[in-house]
Amino acid sequence: MPKAQTDHDLRSNQLLDALAPDSRSRIDRHLESVEFKLGDMVCDAGGLLRHAYFPRGSVLSLLTVLENGTAIETANIGREGAFGLFAAMYSRVSFNRCIVQLEGHTVRCPIERLQHEFELSGNVRNLFVSYSETLLSQVQQTVACNAMHTTEERMCRWLLMMHDRAEGEALPYTHEFLSQILGVNRKSVTLAAQSMQSAGLISYHRGTIQVVDRAGLELASCECYAIVKQRFEAFLKPPSTALKNELD
Repeated sequence: MPKAQTDHDLRSNQLLDALAPDSRSRIDRHLESVEFKLGDMVCDAGGLLRHAYFPRGSVLSLLTVLENGTAIETANIGREGAFGLFAAMYSRVSFNRCIVQLEGHTVRCPIERLQHEFELSGNVRNLFVSYSETLLSQVQQTVACNAMHTTEERMCRWLLMMHDRAEGEALPYTHEFLSQILGVNRKSVTLAAQSMQSAGLISYHRGTIQVVDRAGLELASCECYAIVKQRFEAFLKPPSTALKNELD
């Protein structure tokens, strides 16, 4: 259920914060807060999007849905970005199912408002395209990770990403949920979790996972976590090649 945005929003959104002041002022007038619970569906694959969603503490999961109904996560979105920018720039149709993966504050903006700013402002175009390209790189890295790395490595990667967003809090995930997100059977998740707990990396009890050894979890993860993290940390900065071209 949407409710009007207030001045005491608890957390910021990196993409919104990077907007030029004039664009941000116009967009802010149209932002409204939405309340989601864990597992809520924001939009199904093929659904028409009327808003883009900017997490301010929540995490949204993008799932690719197969013909038999199986769905696997290909990307997730936290305070660094938004869901629905592709729709704002072009189609208004969601290519993925989007669900809430971590409860928290979220704001949304009508697609029409963002389309107007995209056409009006070079700053907005650059930000939206840069973010969309970075999100696509996460999708590509996740595809490679799912194909080439072990269940335990993939679980480490995923838990690290959630640990970053949850700011160290315990994670409310069951083995069944993890098996669906990672696209593996529950037994594989249980065996991986047992191995990670025995190694002192995590502890879990009744659907709650706590990261115990963050540094050890990073060592046990595949390279995909660090690669994606580095790309998102850099997406607001123009690449050196772009700066060079401007000077030429």
